[in-house]
Amino acid sequence: MSAPPAPHVRTLIVGAGFAGVAMAIRLRAAGDEDWRLIERASAMGGTWRDNAYPGAACDVQSVLYSYSFAPQPRWSRRYAPQQEIDGYLVSVARRYAILNRVETDTELRRAAWDDAAALWRVTTSRGELTATTLVVATGALADPTMPAIQGLDRFEGAVVHTARWTPETDRLVQGRRVAVIGTGASAIQLVPGIVDEVAQVDLYQRTAPWVLPRGDAPVPTALVAAYTRFPALQRAHRAVVRSVREGTVPLFAYSSRLGRVAEARANAYRRTELPDPVLRAKATPDYRIGCKRVLISDDYYQALRRRSVDLVTDPIVSVTAGAVVTREVATGSLVEHPADVIVCATGFLPMRPPIAERIVGADGAPLAQRWDRDGVAAYKGTAVPGYPNLFMVVGPNTGLGHSSMILIIEAQVGYVAQALRHLQTTGAAAVEATESATWAWNDELQRRLSRSIWLTGGCSSWYLDAHGRNVTLWPGTTWSFERAMARFDPHVYRTIAPSRASSSASATQARSNSPR
Repeated sequence: MSAPPAPHVRTLIVGAGFAGVAMAIRLRAAGDEDWRLIERASAMGGTWRDNAYPGAACDVQSVLYSYSFAPQPRWSRRYAPQQEIDGYLVSVARRYAILNRVETDTELRRAAWDDAAALWRVTTSRGELTATTLVVATGALADPTMPAIQGLDRFEGAVVHTARWTPETDRLVQGRRVAVIGTGASAIQLVPGIVDEVAQVDLYQRTAPWVLPRGDAPVPTALVAAYTRFPALQRAHRAVVRSVREGTVPLFAYSSRLGRVAEARANAYRRTELPDPVLRAKATPDYRIGCKRVLISDDYYQALRRRSVDLVTDPIVSVTAGAVVTREVATGSLVEHPADVIVCATGFLPMRPPIAERIVGADGAPLAQRWDRDGVAAYKGTAVPGYPNLFMVVGPNTGLGHSSMILIIEAQVGYVAQALRHLQTTGAAAVEATESATWAWNDELQRRLSRSIWLTGGCSSWYLDAHGRNVTLWPGTTWSFERAMARFDPHVYRTIAPSRASSSASATQARSNSPR
């Protein structure tokens, strides 16, 4: 007796963070209920569920960090803390009746395109299903990266990544000697967040960050009341804040004159906050501002001044059972730094997310294999040739260094929703971005990026791939991205007709022979 067919869904959404929830809400608003939303964790929330370390907060003003269709007038601070952002997302999912449809503890293990049937065959940790379209909404900050340090696996204390912080970690660091590896966005929030709770912090820095003051403060009660009573006031404030932030694209990315103004401000801030010339020299970057992510903090430099904090700039050689070992640059001597807990504030894998290993295209190749061969690229950061009816939200070259990613998410979700509607109204089985459109789009992106501070500023950052290409950031304003995503453009997609019996083999062969 043959096994019953796997259940089928029109749209499978993977990931229940801001992107996945927005996609589900958009489909529901269009009257489409034929979708499933799966989440590998035991709760929805994505990045803001996982990054629960002390001090975690948003780097853009709270007024920008909400969906345009679901404003939040009751943020407690100008820069919202992690708990409030996570709570906001859950509340929106509940309001739009999405929360009870999130299938938690359901991990995507494999999704393979069946060219003959024109659908995705999906295996999850809870069983199999098929889907007409696959929307990958796992984002760029889903999988933390651990440092490749000799002996780290033999450390006898606790080793934790900032993206895997739990209440138990809070207890582990109490009164202990903590080694924090990395001085990026997570570290400069974490160190001030734990400095009063631990005995010692050794902060290991490979490259000094550029830091500007955050200017955080509680949101006045009167302003919260005004936003609640007069939503148009908050919309106007949001528009002003967004406009000001859009000006930082040319400031940090393309104008050396304006960049030097920003550098002067950051240098003055550092001189004021770090009067000790030795410590200040350690914390001074040797590349142009904006080349790496510019960090904002009101208390990072204050934390560095504490006697219980040591900024270590000598390179890490290894980890022993109870210490981090560095090599002094001046003498070559090895130095052991005793530690009870090691915290890796070492970021994520945005350029090549592990889920790409699990998505298999029409030619039988995982997406990761294509990206390894040709470079990480997608048409409008959303669609990839050879992977019909696959749409990504927060795909390659959609990241921002200056404004709210929710703006990008909403623009992409709108574009994907139009693509799905196109499939339904035309009766097409699938659409697939063409190679020519994909490479024309990405060649132009790379041309624009080649003139930017991200490639000319004298640093190596996580924005760049192994070939030195910036495959992470969008090179313009959020307004320009919204214009690019305003309408689905079927003329640059290959349309796959419903009848597959006679054409599937030739279609696959045509793809494999397509020029770059």
